[in-house]
Amino acid sequence: MKNPFAALLPLLFLLPGAAAQAQPTQNPADLVNPLMGTDSKPSLSNGNTYPAIARPWGMNCWMPQTGKMGSGWAYQYSADKIRGFKQTHQPSPWMNDYGQFALMPGTGRVKVDEDARASWFSHKAETARPYYYSVYLADYDLTTEITPTERAARFRFTFPRTDSAYVVIDALDKGSYLKILPAQNRIVGYTTRNSGGVPANFKNYFVIEFDHAFANPQLYNDKALATGVSELTAAHVLAAVGFRTRKGEQVNARVASSFISAEQAERNLQELGSDDFDKVKAQGETAWNQALGRVEIEGGSEEQRQTFYSCLYRALLFPRKFYELDASGQPVHYSPFNGQVKPGYLYTDTGFWDTFRALFPLLNLLYPEENAKMQAGLANDYREGGWLPEWGSPGYRDVMVGNNSASVVAEAYLKGGRGYDINTLYEALTHGANNAGPLEAVGRAGVQYYNKLGYVPYDVKINESAARTLEYAYDDFAIAQLAKALGKPKKEIDLYTQRSQNYRKLFDKEWGMMRGRNQNGTFQTPFNPFKWGDAFTEGNSWHYTWSVFHDVQGLMNLMGGPKPFVAKLDTLFTLPPVFDDTYYGSVIHEIREMQIANMGQYAHGNQPAQHVIYLYNYAAQPWKAQYWVRETLNRLYRPTPDGYCGDEDNGQTSAWYVFSALGFYPVCPASDQYVLGAPLFPKATLHLPGGHDVVLNAPANSAANRYINNLTMNGRPYAHNWLSHAELLKGATLNFEMSAAPTKARGTQAADAPFSVSKAK
Repeated sequence: MKNPFAALLPLLFLLPGAAAQAQPTQNPADLVNPLMGTDSKPSLSNGNTYPAIARPWGMNCWMPQTGKMGSGWAYQYSADKIRGFKQTHQPSPWMNDYGQFALMPGTGRVKVDEDARASWFSHKAETARPYYYSVYLADYDLTTEITPTERAARFRFTFPRTDSAYVVIDALDKGSYLKILPAQNRIVGYTTRNSGGVPANFKNYFVIEFDHAFANPQLYNDKALATGVSELTAAHVLAAVGFRTRKGEQVNARVASSFISAEQAERNLQELGSDDFDKVKAQGETAWNQALGRVEIEGGSEEQRQTFYSCLYRALLFPRKFYELDASGQPVHYSPFNGQVKPGYLYTDTGFWDTFRALFPLLNLLYPEENAKMQAGLANDYREGGWLPEWGSPGYRDVMVGNNSASVVAEAYLKGGRGYDINTLYEALTHGANNAGPLEAVGRAGVQYYNKLGYVPYDVKINESAARTLEYAYDDFAIAQLAKALGKPKKEIDLYTQRSQNYRKLFDKEWGMMRGRNQNGTFQTPFNPFKWGDAFTEGNSWHYTWSVFHDVQGLMNLMGGPKPFVAKLDTLFTLPPVFDDTYYGSVIHEIREMQIANMGQYAHGNQPAQHVIYLYNYAAQPWKAQYWVRETLNRLYRPTPDGYCGDEDNGQTSAWYVFSALGFYPVCPASDQYVLGAPLFPKATLHLPGGHDVVLNAPANSAANRYINNLTMNGRPYAHNWLSHAELLKGATLNFEMSAAPTKARGTQAADAPFSVSKAK
């Protein structure tokens, strides 16, 4: 039968919707969902993210605020009301925020209280892009739009017809100041609100300039109207400025801030220039497309592409810039260590315990020019504070364990980072490695025991001692590698090389696992390998036994060789997700996330075990890594509000996805090698900043074809289970022949195993 609609088919492709389906957008920024991971709560994290509307590594992010003032859970997808639009610097809800203030439009009687002013909204009337946010506020029949630069932003409020439109400026509590300048349509002020890690003189100065004259401007001391004043300093200062608007009339606001001074905030406002809202928005879109475009993905499903670019977006938010540009365009910064204004770069809001694993390796590969500035900033951290931060937000924070700044600094230099003071940074590493800091999370807690015994004892009242020992050992490896590269004395190199083997001190041959050890040499008793915390950090022995990034072969030898090593790895994925939570006294969210993932004891939702899948490559069974990588990519990530399987953590969990979807992962960041998994997409191209491309071709890739049958590199057969960073930088074409069944002959020779210290010997 002849199709009566056949003649219409060519016309359908002219319709906007049909054209979009026929030719999907190639702009990576349009594939990003900033709401990925926002459906979270303290008891269960699906990311614990918020929609960060920013530029890549921008000093400020903007976000809609659904939570109460001061709550780390400032935006939750399940919320139905917005209280304001906040400038935020929050790296995670657990760390909370600093330097925040908010704007909130409304109509009718002015409401400044955060509960009273909150408006119902729907995600159906919300648009979130990395560079742009828009939402309809139903209670006021108005729309708010935001588009930022690195240190400034433009707001656009579309009001109904009313003589009582207004915008509330909330400088938040804990000490704030506002001044209304009606002749200039301006409000200036500062907020001191923070959650720690700042000196006593900390302020975030801001300036807000409207394009409409003010009607009835008012200041408030908390909820009380302050009459007869144009400026006010108090614990909690707010302002409201009114407007008369026609239906659909747009009120624009230009906003900028500075941690240095009010004058610098004015200078930062110049980032906007005379550009209107749409031009700033277009510039932001271009900036994100350029940054995300370092990786070009072809093929795969729409959901997979969305997940990939949403993860890459998250990986490019932190550490954020904490420096500003002075009148001559030179970088300057407010020091969160001594409260002074100093020259040079500074970055903050990252925890190295998380991000040394994959986030910083991703920067070193794809964005080394940005990471060089971050390294220069770390040298300033040390000069101004006397230590490198292990968790900075914006100054030193006393959380997590390890001395993983060693990995971050060493890796950057070993992978080609230059143009900063590496000698000062090496001094910082050795200082941190041999001294306990002013906080337990700065320097090395238990260093006197570690340097004498080779481990931090379980019974000397230093919490999470085994985790510290294992990470110190890897950090010592990183220092030794950097010492070699800098030509340091052999005695110095040998010291850190020797210490890098300290992981052996915690290996209990009876259990074949890592175990806390007492000062007298005996192991902790009783021992439960399923017990979270205690000797470990947010994990148990099943997770931390594998934390020997630099010497997997040495760990394998301790276990008795490849066969028992692989058997224990297999068991990790087949054990029931049982746990002992007595150390915490309740089920922490990391435990719950492992429990519900249905992947045995593999706890991908937290960082200590995220490299474990790749360890099959060291034991001549790479196909098992290929299987579990694809399982994790498929089952634990989605481009949706519940899209992560635990805390996203400043780009680390996202960087795992980016690397793993490309087909390789930095198990040992301070080495030259990446360990192979298998690519997710039929084709991916890395546009490296040196002008060379890395092309990853896997044309037969599919949901069924997850295994590498054969691999060539630059046209030559390639059997190794690792890739060299130095070789990739030269440009490379890798052709993966994918199959539905594992090929158990490839990657099984001794030379195919990735780097290990014991193997290198």
